[in-house]
Amino acid sequence: MNKVQGKHKKICIVTISLGKGGAERSCAMLSQMLSKMGHEVHIVLLNDRISYPYSGTLFNMGLLKKGKDSEFKRLKRFVKLRSYLRKHDFDFVIDQRSKNQYFREVFYSRYIYHNVSTIYVTHSSNKRNYLTQEPNKFVKLCNKNYANVGVSNYIESSLLKASGMEKTFTIHNAFNPDWGKENNPLPRKLEGKTYILSYGRIVDAIKDYSFLIQAYEASSLWQRDIFLVIMGDGPDKQNLQQLAGKSAAAHKILFLPFDSSPFSVIKGAQFVTLTSNFEGFPMVLVESLSLGTPVVSLDIVSGPNEIIEPESNGLLIEERSIPLFAQAMERMVTDAALYETCKKNASKSVNRFSMQEISKKWNQLLTHEA
Repeated sequence: MNKVQGKHKKICIVTISLGKGGAERSCAMLSQMLSKMGHEVHIVLLNDRISYPYSGTLFNMGLLKKGKDSEFKRLKRFVKLRSYLRKHDFDFVIDQRSKNQYFREVFYSRYIYHNVSTIYVTHSSNKRNYLTQEPNKFVKLCNKNYANVGVSNYIESSLLKASGMEKTFTIHNAFNPDWGKENNPLPRKLEGKTYILSYGRIVDAIKDYSFLIQAYEASSLWQRDIFLVIMGDGPDKQNLQQLAGKSAAAHKILFLPFDSSPFSVIKGAQFVTLTSNFEGFPMVLVESLSLGTPVVSLDIVSGPNEIIEPESNGLLIEERSIPLFAQAMERMVTDAALYETCKKNASKSVNRFSMQEISKKWNQLLTHEA
């Protein structure tokens, strides 16, 4: 099959899944952006998990995982992937996977992506998750890529470039302006309630919802009849529910399941919180602000200080301190002037991260204009 001619390219996005995470949602949105720009898009899915809308031709390798897995079955899937890339003769492969095993990445680089223009995307500031346990050796592989993209300025400068990586670019994740048009009803649990919200995959070592629960208990919000809502699923959900159950504020802490379209819940919140230990480019903040909802976040590595304009669209707390975070949440409730300012500025403050604007940056990179 011939490649797409001119500035319209034939592109293959390789990802672990399209479900249950900010990176996965961003990957699905990238397929939509590239398709809308006229590029021919294929998506290779390594696991059969799809929660978000996407565009393009799907090659779902997760469907090949039947029965007990083995090295031989994995090798067969790799061969199928290599054959798929050769058959379609792509202009670019955009690899969105995490990369935590060096020898697997050698195999990808030297066999699967051999003679293919490849772009690696780094979604996390956690070096081991994206630079393997052999970062110096892995960087040499990456320097053969067409480009290496970080989803935040911090990732590009302090992770990729600092590790010796070349041909680096920052392209932030995007939000979809159409999200604001959705008008789904609130879950029954939230009807008639005033609440603050935190959402994402419930892995406490990353998201630190434990800290949030303790800060909420230390604040006066629950005594003011303002609920804390934690929305999502993950391996630590039961433990967090137990922690919340022991809190003095237990009767004001609600848990909701993962929702692939959470926008009515986000819009209904007084504000959204972020207490992660680390991120890449936290879409929780961008999504919330795009819907007109202010944010309160710890100033973690990386991303929040590239999104939040303190006291203009939210609050940014420099120290991981329960009393300080509790005070910040209280201030967003009690300081009416601050709240109205943040709410008024929220949506326009993230216009630079809209699909339209981020599409331009991807197009520049793919058409050699970056």
